[in-house]
Amino acid sequence: MQQRGNYSSGEDFVLEYGDLRFTFNERDFQERCEQAARRLGFIGDSIEESEAEDLINLVVNGEVTDPASALGEHVNDCWPELVGPSDRSLVHWLRRLIFRTAWLDQRVKEGELDICFDPDTTAFTYIQPDRGGEPIELAPEPSWGRVAYVRR
Repeated sequence: MQQRGNYSSGEDFVLEYGDLRFTFNERDFQERCEQAARRLGFIGDSIEESEAEDLINLVVNGEVTDPASALGEHVNDCWPELVGPSDRSLVHWLRRLIFRTAWLDQRVKEGELDICFDPDTTAFTYIQPDRGGEPIELAPEPSWGRVAYVRR
């Protein structure tokens, strides 16, 4: 069995799952946090630095104890709707999507997967070159659109 490598873009943040240890530089981690929150419908297109700081604190610490922005205050105001059984909490899904994108990127780096652009959906898809370009089916993620953060 091939030993898979661990994703690494720096040493500022670490996510571990089983034998896998992924390390991120600050910018990469921030971008992945924002991308995950966007994919879950929790934020819109762009956020400010103080909002990104609160989002990162949420992902890393599982809460925002000292909000630096309205996003952090929103998280605390909506906390009962964001927390729940571990597999249904916003924090769980943010971490899961960050980990999943890094895992997929590492598989591309190692030549196990390729990325293909689908003009019909205008989205990128991970494909398996050793299976005739079969796309990877990713588990659907829930939406937090009902409690999305909207800058006022």
